[in-house]
Amino acid sequence: MSATATGVAMRQAGRHRLHLDMVVIGIVAALLLVGLVMVTSASVTLAARDGDPFFFGERQLLFALVGIAGGAVALRVPTQTLERLSLVLLAFSFVLLILVLLPVVGHTVNGSRRWLHLAGLNFQASEAARVLLLIYLCSYLVRREEEVRTTVLGFVKPLLVLGLAAGLLLLEPDFGSGVVLLTTGLGVLFLAGVRLRHFLVLCAVAVLLFGLVAVASPYRLQRLITFLNPWEDPFKTGFQLTQSLIAIGRGEWFGVGLGASIQKLFYLPEAHTDFVFAVLAEELGFGGIVLVVVLVLALAYRALMIARQAAEAGLKFQSYLAAAFGIWFGLQAFINMGVNMGLLPTKGLTLPLLSYGRSSLVVTLAWIGVLLRVHHETQCTRTISLRGGAR
Repeated sequence: MSATATGVAMRQAGRHRLHLDMVVIGIVAALLLVGLVMVTSASVTLAARDGDPFFFGERQLLFALVGIAGGAVALRVPTQTLERLSLVLLAFSFVLLILVLLPVVGHTVNGSRRWLHLAGLNFQASEAARVLLLIYLCSYLVRREEEVRTTVLGFVKPLLVLGLAAGLLLLEPDFGSGVVLLTTGLGVLFLAGVRLRHFLVLCAVAVLLFGLVAVASPYRLQRLITFLNPWEDPFKTGFQLTQSLIAIGRGEWFGVGLGASIQKLFYLPEAHTDFVFAVLAEELGFGGIVLVVVLVLALAYRALMIARQAAEAGLKFQSYLAAAFGIWFGLQAFINMGVNMGLLPTKGLTLPLLSYGRSSLVVTLAWIGVLLRVHHETQCTRTISLRGGAR
């Protein structure tokens, strides 16, 4: 499709009725429902100490509604606006990552300075910054497509930007978010058509650098050692992982029953946030695990299919946006579940749409609004192309 025709299609997309992807909406609704139930179940004992056993469940519902409202707003914003403002969004992402490191503005929780304290609420800056950085990357790939595909420099330049952002994340420290950001960026670059040898060399360098960063910090090195054998010190460094494994093991095929988890009773730390998957496995068993894995894979796959359809319609920027969401969502869910099952070292990453996490939930739902916008614009472009062909 020509650039002129694409521009016409984008302008007309705002005047067409919305083409909603009911598959995406259905999967997201299912994940939100499962997450709401499991967050409430996993946190009920903790919240009861302060007098309101449903405190975290009610907050999860509230921020889900806020996120849905944010997604509805994102659905109405043309993706061309995001592409046009990509440099501004890039600058804003770095402002967020720098502000969170300032003692006056940044807020420390559990030893990590990851939150901005605004209007009585803590907002995790890295959640929004990651999306803004990936929007810039998608825009860069459209503007420098030939350079990215044919030269090493064209491939390296956007990675330097992402690497700088990952460095700021490490200062918080937030090693997990840095890994997810760079890995998602590499995935989008691969889909953009970079030369395979360039891609493999950069992947090897990235793995080496991450390895060096991991062993350079005593607490990260301790996490790696604990991950390899949590039973060596099950009451101290390996406590969290061993409790998670006990929870998953107790679930067996069909679980001990909703609300009947033992590990959430002050045994498993962060039961309603990073380790809600373990509580789900204990209460719903292998059947619950399969349900969540299928839903996660279905959403990631659907996002990549939307990306493919956008690419076929000539919408490169929109295609990269959808692909970035699909890669990020699948990757972070895989890491979270891998951590819960002892397959990966412990990282402070939530399970998207399921874990209790205000910033994560709101930003993820807003990003899903962008994904739905890509689907809408793709369908409008297809309709206009068919009409043009018919004439």
